[in-house]
Amino acid sequence: MPSSGSKKEIRSITDLPGVGPSTANKLIEAGYSTIEAIAVATPHELAAVTGIPLATAQRIIKAAREALDIRFKTALELKKERMAAKKITTGSRNLDSLLGGGIETKTITEFFGEFGTGKTQICHQLAVNVQLPVEKGGLSTPDRVAKAVYIDTEGTFRWERIEAMAKRWGLDPDQVMENILYIRAINSDHQMAIVDELFNIVPKENIKLVVVDSVTSHFRAEYPGRENLAARQQKLNRHLHQLAKLAEIYDLAVVVTNQVMARPDVFYGDPTQPVGGHVLYHAPGVRVQLRRSRGNKRIARIVDAPHLPEGETVFVITDYGIDDPEE
Repeated sequence: MPSSGSKKEIRSITDLPGVGPSTANKLIEAGYSTIEAIAVATPHELAAVTGIPLATAQRIIKAAREALDIRFKTALELKKERMAAKKITTGSRNLDSLLGGGIETKTITEFFGEFGTGKTQICHQLAVNVQLPVEKGGLSTPDRVAKAVYIDTEGTFRWERIEAMAKRWGLDPDQVMENILYIRAINSDHQMAIVDELFNIVPKENIKLVVVDSVTSHFRAEYPGRENLAARQQKLNRHLHQLAKLAEIYDLAVVVTNQVMARPDVFYGDPTQPVGGHVLYHAPGVRVQLRRSRGNKRIARIVDAPHLPEGETVFVITDYGIDDPEE
């Protein structure tokens, strides 16, 4: 295990062994401008873009991982890390309680459900709430505001909702919108390229929340039919692993939404299931199903989360955002 001194010494990629100015320039040009980006790369990738020997690339990656404390850990160390995980409030005490205190960093949380169940509303709310100070359920510190990235694949982002939600918390709407980096993904390749780019943007901008709304729509549209299923699933799997790396390395929360489809072979119970098949069954750390109830009420149910008990709760969608029912 590396000493604390060695961690302090490696602050940039030029501090890594074997990385001189020329190699550093090649790494930066190829998108590997941070220690985190190098730590999650493969030796073959680095060797190919820089022209350095494979052994040197292995040494560079090993040093980057040691600097970030990526190593074997005891179960007790892991417990302490998870207990210290940061959480973002959803705006609803009921929903926060269901999620074990809110949306957790270092993991992917998936919200899936039919149209109008509140998936996008929750995403908007989280993009606002992440900017709150820690004591109010956000991830901002006195010296730095936590920002959000919103990757929109369906054109559902609405600045009007952000404005209304910001006013609820007494925040300056324009400042809140300034701290949300928005991008429209035009296809699945673009969607994956955006996430690749985030490995360099996140540390510079202090991004603490990445939203993908929705994660499967482009993959579903571009790979229709059973004959394209294997190719779609492989590509979607790579994308989810990208997001998982991003969450783990930078200690941020990733929230994805997902569509549902009807299963004609189900005659009893809920005939809908989330798109994405088994790939999405295993990637997210927390999976939440949303359903409509009466009026503005919605029902959230934990479908899969190894560390949370099964259960469901009710929340409401109001003009000013996500909240609890009055009664």
